[in-house]
Amino acid sequence: MQGLNFIAIDFETATGSRASICEVGICVVRGGKVAGVRSWLVRPQGNYYSFWNMQIHGIRPEDTADAPEFPEVWAEIGGYLRECPVLVAHNAAFDMGCIRQSLELYGLAKPDITYYCSLRAAKKLYDFGCNKLDYLCRQFDISCGQHHRAGDDAEMCARLFLREVRDAGWLELSEMDFCRGRL
Repeated sequence: MQGLNFIAIDFETATGSRASICEVGICVVRGGKVAGVRSWLVRPQGNYYSFWNMQIHGIRPEDTADAPEFPEVWAEIGGYLRECPVLVAHNAAFDMGCIRQSLELYGLAKPDITYYCSLRAAKKLYDFGCNKLDYLCRQFDISCGQHHRAGDDAEMCARLFLREVRDAGWLELSEMDFCRGRL
């Protein structure tokens, strides 16, 4: 795993719209080791929240009233992506949807990024009745932090993916075509 480099990413949304990002977290992995975790609160357009989403993650309009909007945060994340244009997400369909819809909402260019889904990898590798991120992390004694907070979930995803790579005996990401996609 020495040459394994990727960025695990996670989003929390304010409403049912994937473009309503209110928090993003990343976990940078270099050489198969966690090198750092960052998270940003993001002011969704209109700073509107649904009751149900607030119940899940605990983020409220007052928390993001003075936060930057997606374009500013995405520009900062772009610096990380220029170094390593590989993302990993648990249920990547959701997270990549957040990126795509937010880029479209704000009229931003879509970068050339490869992504991998730790959920799809888990379904292929393990025979658990549940494949939720927090459940899988508990099965492998991976510290959970505060589930449904983007920075903690990104780190959990990174550590789970590293476990999946090790358990499968993969030496390169190219061996994982079954859980790979393009943004």
